[in-house]
Amino acid sequence: MKELSLHILDITQNSIRAKAKCVKLQIIESLVENELTIIIEDDGCGIPENQLAGVTDPFVTSRTTRKVGLGLSLFKAAAEACGGSFLISSTEGVGTKVVGSFRRDHIDRAPLGNMADTILTMIMSFGETDLYYEHDYNNQQFILNTREIKETLEVESLNEPEILNWIREHVMEGLKEIQEIMEET
Repeated sequence: MKELSLHILDITQNSIRAKAKCVKLQIIESLVENELTIIIEDDGCGIPENQLAGVTDPFVTSRTTRKVGLGLSLFKAAAEACGGSFLISSTEGVGTKVVGSFRRDHIDRAPLGNMADTILTMIMSFGETDLYYEHDYNNQQFILNTREIKETLEVESLNEPEILNWIREHVMEGLKEIQEIMEET
């Protein structure tokens, strides 16, 4: 995949298929540690222990629409190709956690991608599932919590054009702000 954000979209769709009520996405960028870490955690149905070891095998999938599942295997390969690591843990009935770590300056590391559009796409496809997004750029944080937005606006869905436009702008401005704070110091 050309951007890491596409991996994020693919893996979070697994969370939706697992009937997650909340998906937590954390992105941690550290220039000092030369690391980019992506953590995706959900409260879905989890993966049975006897299937967990094989989930990064492209020919192992729980989907019935096709016989291969490339999402996790490609994400793992991308992380490991960049001097990073991959970890997946899951408990049936509790949820799943996927962690991909990348050497930030590795020549083969794909760019993160447009996170504002990625977050917007996630929100539009999540239905009732909530998203907690935390982006840490050198210890400066931006947080977006769709549950809080729904409560503030007193709505059940964020799939209205005005709300989606506001969310996109809010994410763009928030990410720009945390990156500019570090450039000033």
